[in-house]
Amino acid sequence: MNRRIFSYVVGVSLASALLAAGPAVRAADEAPDALIKRTSTEVLDAIKSDKAIQGGDVGKIIALVDGKVMPHVNFTRMTASAVGRNWRQATPEQQKRLQDEFKTLLVRTYSGALIQVKDQTVSVKPLRAAAADTEVQVRTEVIGRGDPIQLDYRMEKTASGWKIYDLNVLGIWLVETYRTQFAQEISAKGVDGLIAALAERNKSNTGKKS
Repeated sequence: MNRRIFSYVVGVSLASALLAAGPAVRAADEAPDALIKRTSTEVLDAIKSDKAIQGGDVGKIIALVDGKVMPHVNFTRMTASAVGRNWRQATPEQQKRLQDEFKTLLVRTYSGALIQVKDQTVSVKPLRAAAADTEVQVRTEVIGRGDPIQLDYRMEKTASGWKIYDLNVLGIWLVETYRTQFAQEISAKGVDGLIAALAERNKSNTGKKS
């Protein structure tokens, strides 16, 4: 897939699902597909009405992520999966820095896509899961201009509700994409080398909109 298209699609994905709004208590009792549908609609509407986000205000986007994303995403699992087997060898301090830098990377890399949210809507497909399942895949399509965009979510059931830990855009899983990049960096320079590389990349992305 073209890198620019992938960046755009993932950006819209983050906007429509990871920037999940709404009280955590309300989400705790929701089915995973209902949670994705509600939050996607709420957040798309919020972005369309927020001129600061439309203007590419990265600071406001980061604040939105801090306030709204974390309650609905198992970001520790997402980061650990992206880092792979080396996660267990990392110290608690290294793990914290990896999570912080990875979150910043995702937000800064794809923040430019948020200003492109215009008339998109999300169609959630029927959930294929048993009532007792604790991990499910919610399949959706982002509908707007052009062909519908396949967008699937891996979610897990926790005591505080369903959490997203990976997403699939047009057949490409986000975590797997970064796992390949991270493995190469760790192989060459170790965990600290990956942290340094992420920090440098985030620094270079400061102020950019895409």
